Formats: sequence, C-alpha cells, structure tokens
Amino acid sequence: MDDLQREPGPLEDLEDDNDSSDNDSSKSKKSNLPVVYPMCAETPRETGFHRSTRACLEMIKEALLHHRWQEAAEYMACYPQLLEDPTNGKCQQYKELIWRFSAEILHHHPKSRMEDYNNIYERMKHSGVKHFLMISLEHCFHLLHHGHIEDAKHQLSVAESWRYGKESAAQYQKTKLIHAYRSLLDYLIWCDKKYTYSNKTGKMLEFYDNHEEALKVLTDYANDEGFPPNPNAQVYLYQYLKRRSASGRNLKKVLKNLHSIVPSHELMPEYSTMLLQSEKNTNIQKALGVVLDLLDFACWRSNLDVEDWRDRVAEKMAARKDWWPALHFTRFHASKDSEENPELMGVKAPLTKVLCPDLTLKYTAWPVTSAEGR
Repeated sequence: MDDLQREPGPLEDLEDDNDSSDNDSSKSKKSNLPVVYPMCAETPRETGFHRSTRACLEMIKEALLHHRWQEAAEYMACYPQLLEDPTNGKCQQYKELIWRFSAEILHHHPKSRMEDYNNIYERMKHSGVKHFLMISLEHCFHLLHHGHIEDAKHQLSVAESWRYGKESAAQYQKTKLIHAYRSLLDYLIWCDKKYTYSNKTGKMLEFYDNHEEALKVLTDYANDEGFPPNPNAQVYLYQYLKRRSASGRNLKKVLKNLHSIVPSHELMPEYSTMLLQSEKNTNIQKALGVVLDLLDFACWRSNLDVEDWRDRVAEKMAARKDWWPALHFTRFHASKDSEENPELMGVKAPLTKVLCPDLTLKYTAWPVTSAEGR
C-alpha cells in the first residue's frame, strides 16, 4: 500500500553495467507500463480531516483484502464524509470509489438487506450525474438476482428517461443498452401475465362448466402463431384434455407439439407409451424416436425410474412366471436358437435378466443334453 502512495519517480536501472552504450540506449527508451497515480497521496496543504479520511480508506482496503466485511462496513459508514469537503477537487473519483466499495461490502456481508442496497444505490445515483446510468443498471441486476422483476423494470424506465446536458456518444450507447434490457423485462412480464391470465381464465370457465369456452381459450393460447412457442401452454392444454377424458388422438396431438418445442420434457415418456399403445408400425417408430430424443439430453442419461418400468415389468410377468420360462427360455430353446436363428438368440438372451430377474434360466448356447428343465 505504501508503494502505491508514493509519487512516481524515475525508473532505476536494475542491472549495473559498465557498457556506456547500453546505458545510453536504456535511457532513450521509455517504459510502456502505465503509471498509477495515487488517489490518496499526502498533499502540502493537507488538514487533519484529510489525513483521517486517507487513513480510513487504507483501513477499508485492508479489511476488504482480508474479507473482514463487518469491519469494512463500519469504516465505510464514516468515509462518505469526504464528499462534504469543499476543498476536494477529485470528488467524482471518490464517488465512484464509494459506490464500488459499498456494493462489494453489501454483496459479501452476511447481514446485508435489500433496503441497504436500495439506500446506497439511490444515494450514489443522486450524488452526481456521471455514473447515474451505470449505477441504475447495476441496481437493476441486483433486483433481478433477487427476483424483483417489476422493481428492476421500474429502475430501467427511470434511467431510460433520464437526461443531463448534451448527450454524448458514450451516454447514447448506455441509454441504448438500458433500453434493450428494459424491453427484455417488458417481454418477460408480458409472458408471465399472459400465462397467468390464460391459466386462471381456463380454471374459472371450467369451474362454471363452460368447457367449450375454456377449451377455446387454452387452444388459442397454445397455438397462437403470433407469439413464440410456449411449452407451458401445451402442458396446460394437455392437462385440461386429460381431465376431460379426451381421445387419445387429441392428447397425442398436443404432446406432439410439446415434443417439437421441448423434446426432453417430462411428459415425453407418456407420449412414447401412447404411441406404442396404438400398435401401428409408424407410431412404433415415432415412439422409438421420442425415446432416443430423450437420451440426447444429459438429464435422462441415467434415469432408471421412468414410468417405474421395473415395477411395470414385474407386474406383467407375475402371472407368467410359472410357464413363460419353460415356453421360451429352456436349454433346448437356447441350442435350437443358436443353430437356426442366432439373431433371435441375441435379442432373447439379455431379456432373461429383465423379464425374470429373480430366476436362474439356462438359456445359453450349450449343447442339448435334455429337453427338460430350465
């Protein structure tokens, strides 16, 4: 820290050579490194107040460096008095310093509250005009981080309408950036309200047994081509149709639309099951495609609990345990399939552990010694 407070002086030659030509060439070259001018250097006309604020700043830096957030907050409560000094010629630099340090402390302090953030941001925004737009944008990001979308949009709206003096090129770029974020929040709020309105409208119409109107509202919401596809709309329409015992054709149509939007949705195994139940070759191929699309996503890579498949298989095989193994999985069948249809054996062999996991079946390619037994 002491080194940073020193006034920049001439660079010293670290290598003492006797070669005068080297010394002459080194003197003619200037360093390309940027010179850091201290903000808190001691001045000849410094008062006791200046020395106190400079010492306070050093204590804040030391506390921040070692993550002593409570200590930094206590010193920071006193440091803004520097802004009231009429002899301070670098007031704007100190304002930015107070803004940055205060935000950093509040971000890490375990007892910081939303009111503390709002107070410091509002105070710094109205302490000067140079950083008003960027402080407003940072304030918006903090509100978004805590889920206050409406408040964040309000901050951007105020910043968007803010003007001071002749607009510079930098100020114009910042205003355009704020306008873009405010438009994004407008769209998010609109989507949320549109979904909430359609959801509540559908429930209200269903409650009053106005099912045709409820179906129309939900269908229009789900299939409105004037807006980006919304998977939630498809889900709510599917749930409504399912409650009303709609035909499988209508249910599959909705799930097909949902599959085109979110192929990894949790309703896709149900869509695959409905396709398999139709027993059409084309639908069986579609069901396989739906399952493979699920496996394209990491969230389904190790999921063994889909549709409780183990319980379903055990339920279906419970009534077949006594006679299925003798009909399909004896040693005789293994020998015959290995000689006449090896491809069939390649399919049946792994199924023994799936269909009859608690039985030891003798479906192998061993020579036939007996047609009996399993």
